[in-house]
Amino acid sequence: MKSQFAFLVAFLASYVLAIPSFRSVLGLEKRQAGRCGTGFGGVCAAGECCSSAGWCGTGYLYCSAPSCQIEYGPGCDANVRPTGPDTTNVARPKIGSIPYGQAIYRCNRNGDIALTYDDGPYTYTEDLLDLLQRYNVKATFYITGRNLGKGAINDAATPWPSLIRRMVRDGHQIASHTWSHQRLTTLTRSKFWNQMIFNEIAFADILGYFPTYMRPPYSASNATTDAWLGELGYHVTYFNLDTEGYLHDSPNTISTSKQIWDTTVEGKSPASNKWLHIEHDPVYQTVYNLTEYMLKSLQRNNFRGSLPPQPQQLPQPPQAPQHFL
Repeated sequence: MKSQFAFLVAFLASYVLAIPSFRSVLGLEKRQAGRCGTGFGGVCAAGECCSSAGWCGTGYLYCSAPSCQIEYGPGCDANVRPTGPDTTNVARPKIGSIPYGQAIYRCNRNGDIALTYDDGPYTYTEDLLDLLQRYNVKATFYITGRNLGKGAINDAATPWPSLIRRMVRDGHQIASHTWSHQRLTTLTRSKFWNQMIFNEIAFADILGYFPTYMRPPYSASNATTDAWLGELGYHVTYFNLDTEGYLHDSPNTISTSKQIWDTTVEGKSPASNKWLHIEHDPVYQTVYNLTEYMLKSLQRNNFRGSLPPQPQQLPQPPQAPQHFL
């Protein structure tokens, strides 16, 4: 039961409990008085973070991404570069016919349902991999490098490097969901670059390469950020099937997500239908309830869980992928 609410606790801590009065009540850390950020304008001292409520301080409730205000808090998790060689100057050849820096919303082959999961890895991801393995279905994981207070994905003291290696070993596709899940359309070019390059550094540190598929957090991109993503050599992928599992993370409401799935998939012909799907692996009910429901439906209706070919990977890119179109 405790683990069931872990994501909710992390979410509240990241988005709500950054308010210093909460911290004082909980006895977590000494309250700090400096104001910062939107509405106040102040920039915190070196090493400090600017909470979502506009207070300078240190520690998880001030610094956790994506709520820490990165333009005002030098110590925000989003601003902490991961260990590993810089990837900025890696050659980025554009190979094949899949568009770069343009929105992709669907699969290219009827009968495919491409299952994808955002925001991980997280506490539940290993169990999700076990479930997918039992059903022999592959998925795409849009990985966020440092969010929800989980630490950097390439930190050897965390379970994340081995989980990401397992994803690849099990035949899943790895993609970028930025370093710390910031809304890209609000960022300066330098902060935007950090969001992409920092994740590349962490991927390369774990795997020896980084992927060239990405999904913008909050599905937020525009002509400017699309152009920047194209400059970096990224395929920009979205979705056309969203069960909204993240909105229904309780035993009493997850049926709403199942109904969305059923309305879309059940009884439809694989000969004329295909979907690019989205879920989130830090959501308990998605992992332990909804996913198996979807897998059974996928098989019952004779759809294929898409088996993505190896994506273009830098710095040693193979043949361009054909998973999305």
